[in-house]
Formats: sequence, C-alpha cells, structure tokens
Amino acid sequence: MEGFLDQLGGYAPLVINAVKALVVLIVGWIAAGLVGRFVRRQVRKHQRIDQTLGNFAATVATWAIRIMVLLAVLNLFGIEATSVVAVLGAATLAIGLALQGTLADLAAGIMLVMFRPYRLGQYVDIGGTSGTVTEIALFFTELTTPQNVQIIMPNGQAWGSVITNYSAHDTRRLDLTFGIDYSDSADTAMQIILDNARADERVMQDPEPWARVTNLGDSSVDITARLWTSTADFWNVKFELTKAIKEDFDAKGISIPFPHQVNVEPKSA
Repeated sequence: MEGFLDQLGGYAPLVINAVKALVVLIVGWIAAGLVGRFVRRQVRKHQRIDQTLGNFAATVATWAIRIMVLLAVLNLFGIEATSVVAVLGAATLAIGLALQGTLADLAAGIMLVMFRPYRLGQYVDIGGTSGTVTEIALFFTELTTPQNVQIIMPNGQAWGSVITNYSAHDTRRLDLTFGIDYSDSADTAMQIILDNARADERVMQDPEPWARVTNLGDSSVDITARLWTSTADFWNVKFELTKAIKEDFDAKGISIPFPHQVNVEPKSA
C-alpha cells in the first residue's frame, strides 16, 4: 500500500481524500435512507400522528442528513462549511431567480403540510386532475387515478389551484335521478325510490331520504332522490341502489322511457 502511495507522489493525499469522500458519501446516503424509513415506520405505529405530516418529516430528515453528508465531503477537500454558506449567501439572488419555480414548490409543500387541504389516502380533484393522494413530498404531490395511473403535480401548481376534496367529510349527499313515463304514477315511483333507500342500512335516516319531481323533460318525468351515506359507502350505494330501484320499477310496472326521434320526409312533387 505504501509503495502504491509512493508511486502517486503528490497526488496521494488527493486520492486518499477522494476514497474517504466516496465512503462517506455512500454510507451517509444509505444512512439517510434508513433514517427516513425509520421515521416513516414510527409514524405509522402512532394513530394520533397524521400520516401526511409523518411522510413530510421523513423526507425532511432524509434530505437534512444528505446535505450534512455533502458538507462533510466538501470538508475533506478543504472546503469549509462556512465558506460554502458564504458563497451561497452571496449568490442568493442568482439562485433564487434560477430556481424560483423549485423554491415556490418547496414553499407550497410546506403550506400544504401546515394547512392540509388534503391528506394521504384522500380522493381529490386539483385543478381538474383527480386521483387518490399517495404522497406529499417537498416539491410535488403524487396522485393515483382510479385507472392506476400515476400523476406527479408540482406543489406550487397544487397550492395555486382549486382543490376539491371528496374525502374531507365522513358523509356525502347522494343525488339519483330517474326518468319515468308520463303515463306512470309519479307518487308510486317516488314511493318505490324511498322504500329502497330506507331498506338500505348504509343510507342514513337523518337527514331523511327525499324524493321529488324535479323536471318535466321531452320524453320523461324526472324524479330526483337525495339521500346521505358515509363517504366510504358512497359509490357502492350509488351503483347498487340504482340497480335495485330499476328492478323494482320493472316489477311494479314503472317504465323508464327513452328519447324518440321522428323523421318527417317532405312529400314528393
């Protein structure tokens, strides 16, 4: 080993520092990942800690360690941390202008974690893009659509958009509209709708289910039902209750009309 270093001559200290820096970089990067995963696991064990806040804290801890590792590597080459800070301080304006979009995303990420307009696992619509929130990182929010498509949205764009959170409340109102034939009894149809709604245990009885004639269409009398259910049951109640009411309509002679089109041909001369 000494012979190898002798061959390097004046480059020996530089090579030694480069090897040390590589070791520190690898070990530090691995340690940062382990700390991030540890924080994430600890948060999941405590139900009182919000998962969104826990994931964000894990990301911050990971990057804090990585920055310290990078400063330690620079120190091995004789570049002190104070010098780096001084250089960065002098170049703050230039860096701010060059990275203003990234810094805005970082600031927006902090705002999202502080005010929490949405959390992990909630189904949201952000500026016309819908999906389930799977991650809120320092610079971006990750959504997964019902088709299992990943969407990465910059936090600045998310914070500056209209956010519709479908999972924010425990209950949701479900509106169902049915069109019946003009010759059928609207009272009978409304009673069928209400009977099915009251028979479903997932439908809340307070507020009481409601059904009214809401529109006289071109080919149908439209009846709207309004009822409340838990957010978790919303879609299942919608699909299953629609099917049950349709089958009950068929059994009791209530018809659901479809639009008719009449073609009028001009008489030939």
